[in-house]
Amino acid sequence: MRKQVGLLLNGLLLKGLWQEIFSVTWTLFKVMIPMIVIIKVIEELGGIILLSQWLSPVMSFVGLPSEMGLVWATTLVTNIYAGLLVFMSTDADLTVAQVSILGILLLIAHGLPIEAAIAKKAGVGLMMTLGIRLGGSLLMAWVVHHIYQAGNLLNYPAETAWQHTPSSHSSYADWAISQVEGLFMIFIIIAALITFLRLLKLLGIEKLMGIALKPILSLLGISREATNLTVIGITLGLSFGGGLLINEAKRGHISPRDIFVAIMLLNLLHSLIEDTLLILLIGANFTTIFWGRIVFSIAAISLLVFVINRLDEATCRKYFYKKISD
Repeated sequence: MRKQVGLLLNGLLLKGLWQEIFSVTWTLFKVMIPMIVIIKVIEELGGIILLSQWLSPVMSFVGLPSEMGLVWATTLVTNIYAGLLVFMSTDADLTVAQVSILGILLLIAHGLPIEAAIAKKAGVGLMMTLGIRLGGSLLMAWVVHHIYQAGNLLNYPAETAWQHTPSSHSSYADWAISQVEGLFMIFIIIAALITFLRLLKLLGIEKLMGIALKPILSLLGISREATNLTVIGITLGLSFGGGLLINEAKRGHISPRDIFVAIMLLNLLHSLIEDTLLILLIGANFTTIFWGRIVFSIAAISLLVFVINRLDEATCRKYFYKKISD
């Protein structure tokens, strides 16, 4: 009897599993691979340096030295890892308050070419994504800057644990190999995530998670069907959560409105584990970059939900979200 139950569970878990894994991965890779190449071209043409020059005056708005503009520009176009490598090369002496403010900028607004493309695939327009991520990061950084300044908080040198020894320039072949390795790791993670989700469904844990998160999700207008996928995006990253949400939406399991709210939340609050640990390595304050980011994100999306709840569906589809296409 136990063997029969085991075989049944194994069959339910594996049925159509690889098809779903390849479907989700292909959806992401169709967006990510062209953007990776475009980003490399922009970098080679000096686009990141130009962007940093535009951002330098913005740094004073949030209490940071102008050279931090290059750090944020690199992060906006590539990722947090690349931004932190640039940060370590500046030899800047920042306070814990300043590093925490920089951390807010990096955590909320990074990897925009790829992640904005994923959000667009989910039906969220480019301007909405850029507005919430750039505007949200600058608003939170500005608010935190003034709170720190008013209370003279965390005004002592930051201790950086991240140590980096610059390496020689790699060839294009090395860069290509590195990108393939990164894409392969994404495939492995997605396979693990989808398998894990199936296991949660079989064990009934998915329902328990929905019940536990129902109060917050109700506040934000996110349906129970999108709960687990949103939690994955919050903890692991927008690329993973966004890819899974797109896949479910194509099947008609999640409405465009729920996808929109979930993606907008993930724009502000994603990769809560890995990215937070990275920013802690450069001496940021945990309360600010973890709990502060959670509170700010929930408050911002609650306000957004308040607005769209008072608009008719036609207006929402015209200005906020669109039907997801294959």
